[in-house]
Amino acid sequence: MAVDVASNGADGGWRRSRTSSSLSEVFGSIATRPSGSTWSKLVAFLGPGYLVAVGYMDPGNWATSLAGGSKFGYALLTIALLSNIMAIVLQALCARLGIGAGRDLAQACRDAFPRVVAYPLWLLSEIAICATDLAEVIGTAIGLNLLFGIPLELGVILTALDVFLVLWMQNLGFRWIEAFIVTLLGVIAACFAIQIAMADPDWGAVIRGFAPTTEVVTNPDMLYLSLGILGATVMPHNLYLHSGVVQTRRFGESVEEKREAIALATADSTIALMFALLINASILILAAATFNRTGQMHVTELGDVHALIAPLLGSAIAPTLFGIALLCCGMNSTVTATLSGQIVMEGFLDIRLPSWVRRLITRGIAIVPAAAVTILMGESGTAKLLILSQVVLSLQLPFAVVPLVMFTADRSKLGELVAPRWMTVLAALVAATIIALNIKLLFDLLF
Repeated sequence: MAVDVASNGADGGWRRSRTSSSLSEVFGSIATRPSGSTWSKLVAFLGPGYLVAVGYMDPGNWATSLAGGSKFGYALLTIALLSNIMAIVLQALCARLGIGAGRDLAQACRDAFPRVVAYPLWLLSEIAICATDLAEVIGTAIGLNLLFGIPLELGVILTALDVFLVLWMQNLGFRWIEAFIVTLLGVIAACFAIQIAMADPDWGAVIRGFAPTTEVVTNPDMLYLSLGILGATVMPHNLYLHSGVVQTRRFGESVEEKREAIALATADSTIALMFALLINASILILAAATFNRTGQMHVTELGDVHALIAPLLGSAIAPTLFGIALLCCGMNSTVTATLSGQIVMEGFLDIRLPSWVRRLITRGIAIVPAAAVTILMGESGTAKLLILSQVVLSLQLPFAVVPLVMFTADRSKLGELVAPRWMTVLAALVAATIIALNIKLLFDLLF
């Protein structure tokens, strides 16, 4: 359902008029409840937050949680909680930008900056999308390999089918994409619930693990893993994604109606991110209850977990559950990365291509190098590629976070819907922290 967007003029703090809608084929396609109880209104807004939550539990994040749990037990659960709080703040700003300015982050950069700035930001965003996609594609391929014995090379190529899956579901309606994502998230949660029940963790230690500890700072190894968990939390594509998909809801044009929409969309993303915390904490708890408890303190590879978890839990079904969760996670992540690629390309360049052409281009850019490396180097090559993807994401993150904070703090751009001062200060601190941690991680990886 395409919706024409009326121009709001080049004034109002923007250099360029708003000329098109984000994800035009599904823009404003889902009706909301203008009246009724708060719960009935919230139900209509539930969905986009879960697409965003996928990025906070993608295969690239599993390694840090596995390493943290196997080496330090439950101690780093507090870092997982802190990371989630940071994510909630930044995603709330994304919802505010999408609803308040009527622009996704890519469109906002295009309309706020001169081309000499906007085009390099677009190029960096495309590189980040490809880096994100590489991690998701490889994660899906590993899941196919663990469950069905499909060679990694073939598994990487098979993940291209999600292009047609997204196209088909989007033609049916955006709610189908949201339902698909939520269903797979439910499968992931069920798989971890069963595995944790098998592992029988020390729940007292789990609760204590969420409390801050000075050892995180005094222990260099623990600090390094903490930096990894914090630094890899916010991915650039999630900021573009959320500011776009939140506009699939049809809400009113008045300030009060938009203010209510922002509150409901923020509630949606907050609930979904708490679910993401549950999954990430489950991975860490599982690693602590199985590997750390048995003295295997250096488990980081996903394939190692699959091989080691059966004898430790005493059940042949445990590796299968882990593989199913990994495959579902990878499939979810490739779907949301595909949507992010569309938002970035259309938002920065203001061009429209047929959906299947656009998705084949963005997916091909990610799959070709992934397939080439897996064919030439096997599984060891994919591990190196995953590390490289995280370095690329670290470099690109400031170029997404800083404009987001700037736009939502600018009254000339958002008017009465500008972010409260306390929220801007908090978001600036979060952004500075994440950027500093990513720089530290980047320095460590390079030197």
